[in-house]
Amino acid sequence: MTESSPRIVKASVYEVAMPLLKTFVTGFGDTSSRHTVLIHIVDDEGYEGWGEAPALDHPFYLPETTSTTFSIVIEYALALSLQAVSNDPRDVARAMSPIRGNTFARAGVEAAYWALVSARSGRPISVLLGGTANRVAVGESLSIADTLEETLEEVALRLAEGYQRIKLKIRPGWDLNVVRAVRERFGDEILLQVDANAAYTLDDADVFRAMDEFGLLCIEQPLGYDDLEGSQALQRQLRTPICLDEAIRSPRDAQRALDMDACRNINVKPARVGGLVASLDIHRLCVERGVPMWCGGMLESGIGRSTNLALCSLPGFTQPADMSPAAVLYEEDLVDPTYFVDDEGYIEVPRASGLGFNVVASRVKDRTVRFATLDSRTQTIREESLDHLSI
Repeated sequence: MTESSPRIVKASVYEVAMPLLKTFVTGFGDTSSRHTVLIHIVDDEGYEGWGEAPALDHPFYLPETTSTTFSIVIEYALALSLQAVSNDPRDVARAMSPIRGNTFARAGVEAAYWALVSARSGRPISVLLGGTANRVAVGESLSIADTLEETLEEVALRLAEGYQRIKLKIRPGWDLNVVRAVRERFGDEILLQVDANAAYTLDDADVFRAMDEFGLLCIEQPLGYDDLEGSQALQRQLRTPICLDEAIRSPRDAQRALDMDACRNINVKPARVGGLVASLDIHRLCVERGVPMWCGGMLESGIGRSTNLALCSLPGFTQPADMSPAAVLYEEDLVDPTYFVDDEGYIEVPRASGLGFNVVASRVKDRTVRFATLDSRTQTIREESLDHLSI
């Protein structure tokens, strides 16, 4: 550990349960309750950092789950981070690189170090990343509804609230009909895209060819989560850009997909690609190649949204982000004050150092279902009884 990087004396990992106000329905299934993993570190000078590792509760989006992420964080990622040559997030990412996959665990730990370094330096995370924007344009992602009219009503509501882009979740049987209905009701002026969450196969190419007539911003992850070859074949048949999400889990994946022309648009989720360091590499690649990109979301709390907002301040993020306020998703956020979308469809990039938001310890404590702490003497992590929980 260098003199410029004080020792981490406290590290904690929390699994918290946050019921959604409304079930979120996608091509891979329904999500009604959100379990996510939080990481909290403190150095020997009292500076702290929070991070979120927002894998989903189930393995239907990607192989990692909340449970596997919690285990990887306490058994491997945190221990490796403590062996980094400094607390610089790039050194921390390098120290965790022996872990294969498990991007959410690595990203959550790395995010905590970004917040720690930000707190120590007095500079916002966005500035540390090289961001320049003071606010981020955002769109809304709409769950699959029971009826077309319900979807049309929500589109009208979100547009009235100022959201700059509408994303429709689709799946077989709920695709062309809903896109056509939205275009007929709201016209060609609104930015519109669809997200299949890997629910289709190449045999469904006619569905996507038919979508070319609707002037979509992109078609997100139409085919299997690891099917780059299929995406390549489908993109050759379409005018509409394919955007990849689940298929991009590292900078190498992004480069390969672009080299193959498997996509012409990229959704960057820091947690999905392994952290902000990897996200910066993808940002650099997309800027060099002139590829549109935007930041996606994983139904994070304000803790995870903070780093997403910081990332969106970079100039390569040219399309509206998925950034629903916690007020749309949950009864209350884990941070207070939380963030909001203004009537022009923007969210302010946090200007404070550290996480950028104030974490409410009592809310984290009330939502915690299990936790683990660092033994500062042995530098090992152990799972604890909830009776010993303190934040």
